[in-house]
Amino acid sequence: MFTGLIQSLGTIKPQGGHSWQITSVKQLSNAIMQDLALGDSIAVDGICLTVEEILKDGFIATASPETLRRTTLGQEQTQQRYVNLEASLRVGSKVGGHFVMGHVDGMGQLLAAEQTGTSWEMTLTAPQAIARYIVPKGSIAVNGISLTVADYQPDTTQFTVAVIPVTYAETNLRYLNPGSWVNLEGDILGKYVEKFLSLGNQDAQPTTDNKLDGITPSFLAEHGYM
Repeated sequence: MFTGLIQSLGTIKPQGGHSWQITSVKQLSNAIMQDLALGDSIAVDGICLTVEEILKDGFIATASPETLRRTTLGQEQTQQRYVNLEASLRVGSKVGGHFVMGHVDGMGQLLAAEQTGTSWEMTLTAPQAIARYIVPKGSIAVNGISLTVADYQPDTTQFTVAVIPVTYAETNLRYLNPGSWVNLEGDILGKYVEKFLSLGNQDAQPTTDNKLDGITPSFLAEHGYM
């Protein structure tokens, strides 16, 4: 599990097959490298990858066919590119963003990026399977970055995020151009709410231990979830 607060910028390049070499490019990358161990989970552009070999300033990881299918790793890549890196959340650590699982739901595209007086406004598209979890002022992970949705247009599945200068400067968002693909992960809380609602709408009789049929849209609205 991660928080969506990027700790280091890195580069990634293919090693043949489904293996990748990830190298940290920041000198102050102790959060990633100081106690890195085999088997650790690292979010690479929001993709949870397992460390299989430790290098002097990076590591080797392998992506599964499912990961290649759902993420930007599966795109034709012959040169190294910049990626966002975050070590997994430790018990007792601060959660400054939101709970990010590192299980990318799919890809979206950057439509536009406009600099404002205090931030960057970035407009992206999302496939419908992900867009149903997007709500204004809610959270979404874009290339592993925890961002707040400033606006959402359900008819076009477009959404806008406001990116503060430090996030724009220290992540790979600044290297994106209109048309660039990004990894998207919807908020895990929204997925559980959807699951509970689908169970609650079933005709099955409740048991003494599981009364999910009482969870309805009106019930959630009354308790501050909508």
